[in-house]
Amino acid sequence: MPVKHDLYADLGITRDSLGKHRSEDAKLNKLVEDYETVDADIVKAEEGSAGDVSDDQLKKLKEKRLLAKDKIVQHLPPSS
Repeated sequence: MPVKHDLYADLGITRDSLGKHRSEDAKLNKLVEDYETVDADIVKAEEGSAGDVSDDQLKKLKEKRLLAKDKIVQHLPPSS
């Protein structure tokens, strides 16, 4: 069964800490929203509720999610 990626574990940050940063930084908030949207699209594709998604399309979605996470990492202040 497909599951959402654990962004907090991947970033090594708590939900509260990221939430605080998001509330203080509109760009970071948008980056996280973009990540969550792509992650939800991947979960839907993997469980089949997004219709027929090819392996190539799924791979592109996963690459997009990775790029979104990289942007978040680059935007987070040091020692978050």
